Amino acid sequence: MSAGPAMLAAGALLALGVGATMLAGRLRVPGLVLFLALGMLIGSDGLGLIEFGASRSDIELARTLGVIALALILFEGGLAAGWREIRPVLPTGLALATVGTFLTAAITGLAAHLLLRIGLLEGLLLGAVMSTTDTAAVFSVLRGSSLRRRLARTLEAEAGFNDPLAILLVIGFIEWIRRPGYGLDDMVVLLVRQLTIGGAVGLVTGLLAVRALEPLRLPSLGLYPVASVATCGIAFGAADVSHGSGFLAVYLAGLTLGSAAIPGRRTIEAFHAGVAWVCQIALFLLLGLLVFPSRLGDVAVDGLIVTAVLVLVARPLAALVCTLPARYSARETLLLGWAGLRGALPVVFATFPVLEGVAGAERFFDIVFFTVLVSTLVQGITFEPLARALGLTSKEPALPRPLVEVGTIRRLGAEVLEFPVRAGDAAVGRLVRELGLPRDALVSVIVRGDQALLPRGSTEIAAGDRLHILVRRDHRQLVEDLFERWRRGPLGDDAQRRRGPLLGRAAIFSVKPWRPEWGDPGEPQMIDGLEVVRVLRTRHGAPGALVQLADGRLAATGEGRVAIGGPRQLLRYARDRIRNAPDEQTRSWWQEVAGVATQSAVL
Repeated sequence: MSAGPAMLAAGALLALGVGATMLAGRLRVPGLVLFLALGMLIGSDGLGLIEFGASRSDIELARTLGVIALALILFEGGLAAGWREIRPVLPTGLALATVGTFLTAAITGLAAHLLLRIGLLEGLLLGAVMSTTDTAAVFSVLRGSSLRRRLARTLEAEAGFNDPLAILLVIGFIEWIRRPGYGLDDMVVLLVRQLTIGGAVGLVTGLLAVRALEPLRLPSLGLYPVASVATCGIAFGAADVSHGSGFLAVYLAGLTLGSAAIPGRRTIEAFHAGVAWVCQIALFLLLGLLVFPSRLGDVAVDGLIVTAVLVLVARPLAALVCTLPARYSARETLLLGWAGLRGALPVVFATFPVLEGVAGAERFFDIVFFTVLVSTLVQGITFEPLARALGLTSKEPALPRPLVEVGTIRRLGAEVLEFPVRAGDAAVGRLVRELGLPRDALVSVIVRGDQALLPRGSTEIAAGDRLHILVRRDHRQLVEDLFERWRRGPLGDDAQRRRGPLLGRAAIFSVKPWRPEWGDPGEPQMIDGLEVVRVLRTRHGAPGALVQLADGRLAATGEGRVAIGGPRQLLRYARDRIRNAPDEQTRSWWQEVAGVATQSAVL
């Protein structure tokens, strides 16, 4: 296939994946089920639009792409969580990922041996393939859930840590079947070596990445995701070539990177969230293409038996054993037992015995796919309703959302702009209130080094600051027009740059109606024939400002009038306005005026 049709097909499939995600939300079904169904529909045994899955090379390609996709999904999961979120539930998460995985594999494998009448090792291999909860499935369900944070983080930690162990069990049982001299002691050595090397490589890679990125200031924000992808690739590759667990390495590297105050963190997290979605959509579509739906009827009975044992016996028992030391309630244990979601990972693992030539592996693959489809559909649909019925949901999302969700802000008619302050800019050394922002814009956060500052009007801007400006969409161009002045100047005229003390002596005080010839009361230039030399405060939500006039007096504009006088006089006026304020917004404004007047009266 040439480049053009290939790009068209890839774009169309991703677009269908996005559409399936939206449809899944409306139908209250897991999106991955629709991705799998879409893959089966367009595959060789469906409409035949894409011929895939019949040859060994197709299966090898699916396994390779599946491993890469799962590595990126695991890295994003660790990046989004960080050690701070995982640490409180780490003992239970590790118990579910280790003891829970062993118990699930053993119980499911023994049941398959007895009920499906297959060899013991073959049954244990099937149990090992089905023992892991799927990272993509768990993260996908939790993103739309309101499950209590403790339970969500427990499931997240388990999903991140159990993948390496499950794949090692699969590899170990395949070797045991293929090599008569292979035994339990060899599996133990394999597990210890892979987990030890993978863990060490992941932690070292993550720490080195943090040390490299923390002082780094790249010329473009787009380079930070490149560095994070490099971290993911190095962690997985270095662990794999060292005969360690690449899956464990990428998850630990992601956790370490997600716990550090690195520059460009929001950009990195947003990029990897998008990459994880692309990987999920592509992976489930690809696995759907591998399946021949006409063969699923032949394994339906066996698949239902495995599903029943897995969902109703093995997983609940494993959850009960692993949560007893941590004092989880019966309701929490019940939900954790029901939340062992299967997804792409068991299907990817099922390709390993096929490629290694294990007898009956093709039937294993079909049974695994059928089990994944049924268990994911049933558990995915009922998970959130069961959590609500058990009283285990909250008003907060299961996984915290970013501090600033630009998409949500845009839907509300606003924008977030960022202005990096360079050495030599006209804005350096100026106060926030001197930037000349319109009243429908404000500096919401100043990022200075590794800290986020909540600015006031008196906050002085320094070189290296990054100003995050919240502005209504219809005022965006006005703010962007200011950027050049912040770079080169001037920021107001020379009179505005004077910072002499405000008038503290007695002065003539007057309250006058606002005249149209004075212009906008929110951005006054002249008032009653006197020049405005300093803008001290700008009122938000309504036209108004607090300014200093050329004769040293203060003037408070807005509400159709202007009050002019010395600080003490204006303070008395502001207190009267506070007592008679018709709403909280007006009261807050006059409290701000009173605060400035109080400070000025002391000077």
